[in-house]
Amino acid sequence: MHAAVHDSVSVVFEPDLLCSYLRERDIEASRFDSSRTDEYDLVVSFHPDETFFDVPWVHGVRAGYDEFPVERYAEEGVTFTNSTGIHGTTIGETVAGMMLSFARRLHVYRDHQGRGEWAREPYEAPFTLDGERLCVVGLGTLGQGIARRAAGLGMEVVGVRRSTDPVPGVDRVYHTEDLHDAIADARFVALAVPLTEATEGLFGPEEFDGMREDAYLLNVARGGVVEQDALVSALESGALAGAGLDVFDPEPLPESSPLWGMEEVIVTPHVGAMTNRYHADVGDLVVENVERTEREEELVNRIV
Repeated sequence: MHAAVHDSVSVVFEPDLLCSYLRERDIEASRFDSSRTDEYDLVVSFHPDETFFDVPWVHGVRAGYDEFPVERYAEEGVTFTNSTGIHGTTIGETVAGMMLSFARRLHVYRDHQGRGEWAREPYEAPFTLDGERLCVVGLGTLGQGIARRAAGLGMEVVGVRRSTDPVPGVDRVYHTEDLHDAIADARFVALAVPLTEATEGLFGPEEFDGMREDAYLLNVARGGVVEQDALVSALESGALAGAGLDVFDPEPLPESSPLWGMEEVIVTPHVGAMTNRYHADVGDLVVENVERTEREEELVNRIV
């Protein structure tokens, strides 16, 4: 088995890190070279590329795969797997950090520090997460990771997904048709759904109008799940208290975006899942699937 690591993974880690990790586990691995596609059994990548159709198996290092032409992969007989399942801890901690920052006003004090100001927030501004309601929209790996950490902070957690079967750490699961009921009483609403035709623009003016005025939107899903102009309008009008945003449409967030200058908005550059072991997490998935291939078993996270 020869695995090629595409340079596009450098968005999240150095390609050589994964090459070394795989070699240490007895898998031949090298940097991807488009002139050698006939030698590869697998290519690991962050972005798709036309040359990948010459490789029998493509593995995406992200959970989301909306950029990858999976229908064409299926037509061309190319196997595609993704990295869902490895981001629950990191995304859960990122969302917990955003909520704690808003509640304890840490983002504001950091701004004061940068200006050399000794200034306290108004008495009514800080609050505790204990007892506050969080609504998690999407209860896959990301959503469940968020829910577990929020429950540990003493929050009331509700969730939204197609199935209303119980989920550990979630007090109540709403069906997707009842989204507006689920978000109506939540202090925080965290988006953790994949970007699909059904979820594109899922949150717009109607949803923002249906949220509490002291509510915060947290988006760690995809930028396209939110109508960004509508979000800006809701924040500017005071219809929402604030937002923690790790994803945007487009990315990078343009310098002209008013989101940069809003005190009650936390902007992170699509790094919510980042960790210094990301290459190892991806590598473990690849190793497991290589072993499954040798045993002629179904691959983990196989999309097509």
